[in-house]
Formats: sequence, structure tokens, C-alpha cells
Amino acid sequence: MTRKTGPLLLAGLLQAGAAVAQEPAAAPAKTGGPDTQEMLFWFLLSTLVLVLLVFALLFTMIVVKLKPQLRKLYELPTVHDTWSGKVVGLLVGDTRLVNGERKDELMGHEYDGISEYDNDLPPWWKYGFYFTIVFAVGYMGYYHVANAGQLQLAEYETEMRQATLLVSAEADDPNKLTTYTALTAPADLAAGKSIFATNCAPCHGASAEGKVGPNLTDEYWLHGGEINHVYKTIKYGVTSKGMVAWKGKLAGKQILQVASYIQSLQGSKPAGAKEPQGEKEAGGKPLASK
Repeated sequence: MTRKTGPLLLAGLLQAGAAVAQEPAAAPAKTGGPDTQEMLFWFLLSTLVLVLLVFALLFTMIVVKLKPQLRKLYELPTVHDTWSGKVVGLLVGDTRLVNGERKDELMGHEYDGISEYDNDLPPWWKYGFYFTIVFAVGYMGYYHVANAGQLQLAEYETEMRQATLLVSAEADDPNKLTTYTALTAPADLAAGKSIFATNCAPCHGASAEGKVGPNLTDEYWLHGGEINHVYKTIKYGVTSKGMVAWKGKLAGKQILQVASYIQSLQGSKPAGAKEPQGEKEAGGKPLASK
């Protein structure tokens, strides 16, 4: 080592040490243990269950210990027939509060060895029935008289609107309608005819006259006859009616070629055409959104 290289090496070591000292300490790795909030939730839930069990045990012990005194209280004329007295009676073994006043009382009707008994409806059942009456009146007043709440159809429409806002407005979004115009070049229509004959004719017929699927040559449509509605129906399908989605099997241009070919068949009136289905569209503009 020469005289010049020694000081240079020392300076380099000092700079490296300073750089290491300035680097922040690495953050400790997170352990894979359970989340603290989850542990706290289960701890509080377990504590609540334990407290309820202790309370139930203490209540049972008190009732057993005080049963003679409760029975004397229950036998008092001023207590016996009151609602609170029936609660006390339930604690000492009288089930009138649950089963009613009359139990297996003969009504004097007997035929062919079969006797008719008179039994009370269980009070809990009667109180439940009264509650349903009050609830029904309140429900009608809230939803049908005051119109303060949404009915099922309105709730469904609101949820559908909210769901639409969450759907991405990408090019592959089924809620976003395309802005294509129909292809008219003979080559495109020939390609669309070939694709239609291979994939669509089994359901719609060789001339689109309709078989299992609807007739595509008339002016009645189930899901819109405008070129972009037809494109959407072919691309995404209508699974509820057996129409499969072709977006994974056909390219976008192929779908547009098929849709354009279908539009070119309007008014062709093929033999054996299926009866009209859906809504009529006038002047090429949909009145409703085959």
C-alpha cells in the first residue's frame, strides 16, 4: 500500500460508515398472529356469555331458595289472578301463563267414545297474534298511507341503480351501449352470414325465421333491434332465455358482422316465419329496449 492509497481507502470507509448510519432502520416484519381487534371482540363476547351464565345460575339459585316464600305469595287472593301473580306462579310450577286457564275441561259433547275438551289457546300465542295485528296496522300506515318507506319494487330499483354506479364504465361493460353503425360492405355481410349459419341458425333458423329463438326478420324485438342493441345481445347473451354470450368465442368485428347481417334480413319474410315476439320498432328506432 502506498502513501497515497492509504488515506483514500480510509476516507472511503468513513463515507460508507456514515451512509449506513443515515439509513433508516428496517421496519419489523409483521407477524402472522391474529388481529388485535378480532381477539378483543372474542374476549368481550366470551365475557358477556360468562356473565349471562352466572346471572342465570344465581337467578335459579335464588328462585329455588325462595320457593316456599314465593308459593305463599302466589296463594294470596290479591296476587293469584294478576298477571304478575301468574309470573310468580310460573316460577313455582303453575303454567297458566303458558298454557292458559282451562286445560282438558269436558264440554259434555261425546260421540262414539270421543269426548270434546275445552282448552285455552296458549296466552303467548294470543299475545303474538295481537302483536301481528298491531304490526300490520303500523306497516300499512307507514308504507301505504304515509308512503314513508319504499316497497319491494322501489327497493329493487334503488339497489339496481346503486349497483350500476359500482360497475366500471369500461369498453367491456354490459351497461355501456356501443355506438357502432351497421356494416354494409358485401364482404362483411358475407362473413356475418357464414358466422350466422354456423352458430346462430340452429336456434334462429337458416333464414333467421325463428325456431327455439325468435324470428329476426320482422320488426318485433325482445331486446332491441337497433344495431348496438343487437350487438350487445350477441356479445353478452340472455342467459335466462338460453341465449349464450359470444364475447369469448367471436371477435368484436365478427359480432358486428353478424349483427349487420341480421339487420340486412329485415323484411325478408322467409317461409315458416315464427310469430312476432316482443315490442314493435318503427323507423329503425326502438320503442322499447329481441
